[in-house]
Amino acid sequence: MNCKELVELVTEYLEGKLPAVETDRFEQHLSTCVGCTNYLAQMRQTVHVVGSVKKDALTTQQWQDLLKIFRDWKKD
Repeated sequence: MNCKELVELVTEYLEGKLPAVETDRFEQHLSTCVGCTNYLAQMRQTVHVVGSVKKDALTTQQWQDLLKIFRDWKKD
């Protein structure tokens, strides 16, 4: 597995939805790649923080900015 593949699979990995073979490949790559290990840690932290933000805590502009970021994310 290369770094790009890992990035594409990180959500499924965090949700425990990767097949065992893919999980093994994912974790094997992590054991040799500091960059991807750091990326995974950042994604875990993001899920933790974002998972605790309530919509009411955001301004209308912040909410719109987040929606735009997520909509544009897959376009790249």
